[in-house]
Amino acid sequence: MDKFLITVALGAAMVSTPLLAQQGGGQRDQTRAEAQQRADMMFQMIDANHDGTVTKAEAQTALAQFEAMRGGGGDNGGRGGGRMQRMLDQLFATSPSITQPQLEALMLARFDAQDLNHDGTVTAAEREQARAARQAAGGATAPVQAPAPAPVKPQ
Repeated sequence: MDKFLITVALGAAMVSTPLLAQQGGGQRDQTRAEAQQRADMMFQMIDANHDGTVTKAEAQTALAQFEAMRGGGGDNGGRGGGRMQRMLDQLFATSPSITQPQLEALMLARFDAQDLNHDGTVTAAEREQARAARQAAGGATAPVQAPAPAPVKPQ
């Protein structure tokens, strides 16, 4: 039952943001702190073994569970499972795993790119402008890459 609830929450978190943003204004304004909380929540849901690292296998399993819940995979016009699969492919293209600070940094970088006036809040209008800019660029987005882990200080 817990796994089912986690999958539901994961799916809602992963799909609702891009889907509503693409529909232009269907989502309320979001602060940077809320974006950070969402990233942390998503990481905790995906990290199946709770070891502080998400592997591509864990992410693929979470995605497969979400797609099964939705009634199959497919691209669905660039939304949902197909879009998430592309994001996972980009995320794990250069690294076999990602830590919570790395995922947080990635999601906050995306937030910062959408926060056009740099006031710490992304509005529906800013989301629409970012979407229009992506479409004008032919739908191309910069590759998602995990930041390098912070160096470990010797004890």
